Amino acid sequence: MPHTPQVFDIIKWLHLVAVALGGGAVMVILILVGFEAEREDLKGLTAVLWKRTASWAFRIAVVLGLILLTLQVLAGAHPFDAMYLHWKLVMVLALLMCSEMAPRALGSNRRGTPLLAFLFFLLITFVAVNKDAFGTKARRVEPSIPVAGTLEKGQ
Repeated sequence: MPHTPQVFDIIKWLHLVAVALGGGAVMVILILVGFEAEREDLKGLTAVLWKRTASWAFRIAVVLGLILLTLQVLAGAHPFDAMYLHWKLVMVLALLMCSEMAPRALGSNRRGTPLLAFLFFLLITFVAVNKDAFGTKARRVEPSIPVAGTLEKGQ
């Protein structure tokens, strides 16, 4: 029987596409920053491109990632037991902050924030690919207390 794509699989694929689009846009924009300094007709191009491509791609990726987490929790999984997810979420928030500040920085000819956003993108992809290296939290097993009247005779 062929595997039919489920909602989770489709959202995960869309999340991957949004992340790849955002990272690719950042790389192209950082290349264009060098041309912007030399040519007057390109002034402001990188800020507009970032605002229209990278920012939206990262926003959509974050929303889809939150939907994926919610679906996992609703399915009874424990995604926060994986330690990589804690690191990844902190870096995602930092990436989102840098991404939102980058157009203004690019507009005033500063490159630090866009480069920092690209660094966070690279770190997030590294953590996501190597998630097994971060380990998992040990799940606590709650001891079961027998209820009165449920013990069998002879115990």
